[in-house]
Amino acid sequence: MKSREPHRPSPEALLRHAAREARGTLKIFLGASPGVGKTYEMLEDGAQRLRAGVDVVIGVVETHGRAETEALVSPLEIVPRREVAYHGRTLTEMDLDAILARKPQLVLVDELAHTNAPESRHPKRWQDIEELLDAGIDVYSTVNIQHLESLNDVVASFTHVRVRETVPDALIDEAEIEIVDLPPDELIERLKDGKVYVPEEASRALHHFFSKSNLSALRELALRRAAQAVDTQMLEHLRAHALAGTFAAGERILVAVSELAGSDNLVRAAKRLADALKAPWTALHVETPREARFTDPERERLAASLGLAASLGATIVTIPARSVMEGLLDQVHDMRATQLVIGKSQRSWWFELRHGSVVDRIVRGSEGLAVHVLPDMGQGGRAEKRGPNLASGWGRWQDYLYTIGVVAAVTLLGRALEPWIGFQAIDLLYLLPVIAAGTIYGLRQGLVAGLASGLAYNFFFLPPIHTFTITDPRNILTMLILIGVAIVTSQLAGRVRAQALLGARSARENAAIAGFASTLGQLSDEAETAHAVCAEIGRLLDVDTVLLTRVDGLVQLAGAFPPENRLGTIDNAAIDWVFERGEAAGRGTDTLTASEWQFQPLRTSLGTLAVLGVARGDARDPMPADRAVLFMSLVDQAALAHERLRLEGEMRQVSALRERDQLRSTLLSSIGHDLRTPLTAVTAAAEALKPDDDNYELVTTIRAEARRLSRFFDDLVDMTRIEAGALAPKVEPVDLTDAVASAVHDVKLALAGRPIHLGVPPNLPLVRTDPNLLHHILINLLDNAAKFGTPGSVVRLEAKRTTDGIALSVIDEGPGLPPGRERQVFETFARLEGSDRTGGTGLGLAIVKGFSQALGLSVEAANREDKPGARFTITFPEAALVILDA
Repeated sequence: MKSREPHRPSPEALLRHAAREARGTLKIFLGASPGVGKTYEMLEDGAQRLRAGVDVVIGVVETHGRAETEALVSPLEIVPRREVAYHGRTLTEMDLDAILARKPQLVLVDELAHTNAPESRHPKRWQDIEELLDAGIDVYSTVNIQHLESLNDVVASFTHVRVRETVPDALIDEAEIEIVDLPPDELIERLKDGKVYVPEEASRALHHFFSKSNLSALRELALRRAAQAVDTQMLEHLRAHALAGTFAAGERILVAVSELAGSDNLVRAAKRLADALKAPWTALHVETPREARFTDPERERLAASLGLAASLGATIVTIPARSVMEGLLDQVHDMRATQLVIGKSQRSWWFELRHGSVVDRIVRGSEGLAVHVLPDMGQGGRAEKRGPNLASGWGRWQDYLYTIGVVAAVTLLGRALEPWIGFQAIDLLYLLPVIAAGTIYGLRQGLVAGLASGLAYNFFFLPPIHTFTITDPRNILTMLILIGVAIVTSQLAGRVRAQALLGARSARENAAIAGFASTLGQLSDEAETAHAVCAEIGRLLDVDTVLLTRVDGLVQLAGAFPPENRLGTIDNAAIDWVFERGEAAGRGTDTLTASEWQFQPLRTSLGTLAVLGVARGDARDPMPADRAVLFMSLVDQAALAHERLRLEGEMRQVSALRERDQLRSTLLSSIGHDLRTPLTAVTAAAEALKPDDDNYELVTTIRAEARRLSRFFDDLVDMTRIEAGALAPKVEPVDLTDAVASAVHDVKLALAGRPIHLGVPPNLPLVRTDPNLLHHILINLLDNAAKFGTPGSVVRLEAKRTTDGIALSVIDEGPGLPPGRERQVFETFARLEGSDRTGGTGLGLAIVKGFSQALGLSVEAANREDKPGARFTITFPEAALVILDA
C-alpha cells in the first residue's frame, strides 16, 4: 500500500541511531533457564573473535564448576577481579576501572542481572556494562528470561519463584539478541547428569523450578521476547533509513473505529485477534471534516467504542486527516501494521458513487497487509440519515442575512461604477461576495451568494433591466460561472477550515496533555498530586471532579474540585465496584447509572491505585463524546503519576528496610564477636565449679543459665551467618533416626519433665543434607516446643513418607499459634505480642527458616487439628532422598 507522501527518515530515529554510533555494541545471550549453555556460547563466540584478531578479555565469567566451560576460559585474557570486604567475608567483583584502563575491543561479562557488592560504583552489573558501552567497548553478556523486569511477575506466577535481580527491558531492546536454547527433555537430562549443578543442587532443582511444564513456558517466553526485541530494532532501522514496507518480525494490529453502530464489534474482534497472535494492537479514529456533522448518538457510540478499546488494552490513536482513507494509510505506514480490522457498513449505491468505498480501495491497494473485513456491523450498521440541522449543517440565519447584505452592497457599488466601466465588467465584482461567503461561511451560504449575485446582475444590469429575462446566451454562462465559483470556493474553503479546526483542536489537546503531565511530574506528594489531578481535569473539561484512594481497605477522599463536592450512598457503591472490578461505573456507563458521577479507575501494572469521578450538573453523560479521548488520556496520565509515587514510596521503604537490616546485621555481628571471649570464660568457670550440699542448687542454676546464654550466643552467630549469606552446606547422606536422637539428647535438660514420643520409622530412606545445620534446626524446634508446651505435656517427633518426599514434624501441646499468623513466627525477633507465645528471643524459628532455605528444605507452622498445640513440619523433597536399588 502506498502512502500519499514519500517516505522520509524519522528525526527521532536518526538521533537515536547517531547516539548509538558512538557507543559500544551489546550482545546478549538470552536463555530460558540456567543450564542451556549461555556462558559456554558466549565464550565460544569470544574465542572466535579472538582468532579473528579482536582484542578480547574476560571481565567476569561464572563457570559454576562445569569442566567444559572452564576449558574455554583458558585461551582468553582475564582481568583480575577486585576484592570487597563485607561482613567479615571477602567478595570478588568485576574490576570496572581496570577494564576501562585496559580498554579492550570486546569484554565478556557474565550474569547481566547480578547485584554488585555494597559500596560498588553501581549497584547493578548492567549499570557497569552501560559505562563500558559509553566508553566505546563492545560487551557480550548473558541473562535468563526470568530476570527481565516486565516478565518478573509472569514467571513467578507459574514457577512460584520470584527472582530479586532484574534488568530493564530497554537494555534488551537495544542489544543484539542471540537465543541459547535447549529442548526441556534435553535440559532435564543434563541436570540429571550433573552438567548444570552439582548433584545435590540438581536433584532439588528438578523437583521445583526445572519441571518440564515450567521449562516449556520459559522457552516460549524467551522466544517471543527475543522476537519482540528484533521487531523493535527493525522498525527503528526502517524509520531511520526511510525504508518502505512492513518487514514484520512480529504482528502489529490496527482496528479502524468509526461513529457507526457496530464499532464495538470491531474492537472485540481486534482484541480476539491480538490475543490469538499475542500481538500489540491499536484502535484508530480518523477525524475528518464530516465529524462536525455527527449527531449526539454517533458521538456517544464513538466514545464508547474507544473507551472499550482502552479497557481491553489497546493503544488509542486519533489523527486529523482530509479523509478516512488518507488517515488510515498514514497510520498503517507509521506503525508498519501487518493486520487491519475494518468494518464495511451498508451504504447506498449513490453514496458509494460519490465517495467510493474505503474498504474496497484498501483491499485493492494493500501490499503485505492482511485486511479483516467485518461486513454489516450489526444492527444499525447502515449510516443514519441525518435530518436538517440548522445549528451545524445549514448554519445560522444571520449568516444568510450577511451574505445577502454583501450582495446588495456590491450591487450598489456596481450601479455607481457602471457609467465608467460598463455593465459587462460588473459581473467580476459579484465574484467578491461569492468567494467571501464560501470562504467564511461554507457551501450553502456560498451557493446562496452565487444565486443572489446572478439574479441581481440579471435584474439590475443585463438588458432588458429590471426584469429576469435573459436575451443573450452569454449571460446564462455568466450565471453558471458565478454558481460554479461559489461551489468550488466554498468546498475548498470548507476543507481548509475543517482541517484548521481539527489541527487546532488536536494541538490544544496535545498541549493540555503535555501541560498536565508536566504539572504532575513536578509533584512528589500524593495529596498534592490528587488535588492537582482534580483541579486540572476540572479546569480543562469544565467538570466537577473527585479522587478517591483506598488505604487498608477503606476508601478515602484524596482530592476534590470544587472542594465542597460530596458523595452519596449510590456513589460509594459505584466506587467500590470500580476498585473491585477495575471497570468504569456510574452515569454514562452500563453499571450503577443512577449515580450522578462517572467513576474511572486509575489502572496500572500495580492494579487500581485510585478512582477518579467526574460530574457535570444534570447532564446525562458528564463527559461529552468529543472530549472522551482527551479525558481518557488525562486519566492515563493521572494513573502513571500515582504509579510513580507508589513506586517511589516502595523504594524509600526498601531503602529504609535495607538500612535497618544492615544495622541489625552489624549489631548482631558486633555482639557475637564481643561476647565470644567472656562467654567462653563464664561457661568454663561454671562447668569447673564443684557442687556440694550447700551450693548444689546454685551451681546447677549457674551451669544451666551459662548453657542457655551460650545457646543464645550461637543463635546470634547463626543469624549473622544467614543474613550475610555465609552458609556453605556440606551435604552428605544422613539417617533421620540418628539425627533426631542426637538432637533430643542435646536438649534433654530443656525437655526435662516432658515425655518424648519418637515416631521416626527406621526404614525411612537416608536424606542428603548438612548434618550440622539439620542438628541446629531440630534443636531449635525442640527448644521451642519445650518453651511453649504445657508443663508435663508430650513432645512428639514424627516422620513419614509422602508423595513429595519425607515430612518430619515436631508437635507440642500448648496454646498453639494465632490464626493467620503462622508465617510470622519465622520472622527475626518475632514474638507474637498479644498471644500466649511471647517468650524467647525470637531468633530460634528464624534460624530454622534460614537454615531450611539454605538446605533446600521447606518448613511450615500450623495448629494441631486433634487438640491445642502447634505443629512444625520440615519437608525433605523427593530429590533429596537416597533411594538404594534392591
